[in-house]
Amino acid sequence: MKIAILGAGNVGGALGAAWARAGHMIAYGVSEPGKPAHAAVAAAAGGARVGTVADAVRDADAIVLAVPWGAVPAAIAACGDLAGRIVLDATNPLTFENGALSLSLGFDTSGGEQVTALSKGAHVFKTLNQVGYEVMADASGFPTPPTMFVAGPDGAAKQTVLRLVADLGFAALDAGPIAISRLLEPHAMLWIHMAMAKGAPRDGAFALMRKTGAAG
Repeated sequence: MKIAILGAGNVGGALGAAWARAGHMIAYGVSEPGKPAHAAVAAAAGGARVGTVADAVRDADAIVLAVPWGAVPAAIAACGDLAGRIVLDATNPLTFENGALSLSLGFDTSGGEQVTALSKGAHVFKTLNQVGYEVMADASGFPTPPTMFVAGPDGAAKQTVLRLVADLGFAALDAGPIAISRLLEPHAMLWIHMAMAKGAPRDGAFALMRKTGAAG
């Protein structure tokens, strides 16, 4: 598939490289296409294209938001008409509070729901926000595949997103509608808290496991 990744930082770079290894074609949409640092990111993603957001999304089968939360509205606006397009929202609505990262939204809305409102007519899915970029870059080597929840509308687009997430090496699980972002974003904060405050490894991940021999 052709995947447009908006943002070429740690998250965008990790996802692009991993999807390229799985055989997908990557295009990066960035605000400064000529920035020298993008060359290494593009090379790691199988020689990905780097251009403006509009250029990257033009012929993409799926669009991935991998920009800081504050840059989300501008990135979506730069896409143009998103009606009928598949959008994977890998962001978290983070802010600094008392010197520490925290969520700026919750309880009665979520970042995923705000992205949906901004991306009029798109099929928006909250996913790939629940671990650090180190795990996105390489989800192999765990005793069981790490879990990655997907929240968004049911239908063919969700099946496409679940396959894309599985292509990265995750156990992709359907978590329900986009409103479940209200649970997945705090779930991401737990990973961030454990990694930044409790010394958990940044290449660690959570997994939903079944007992051996369990039915279903």
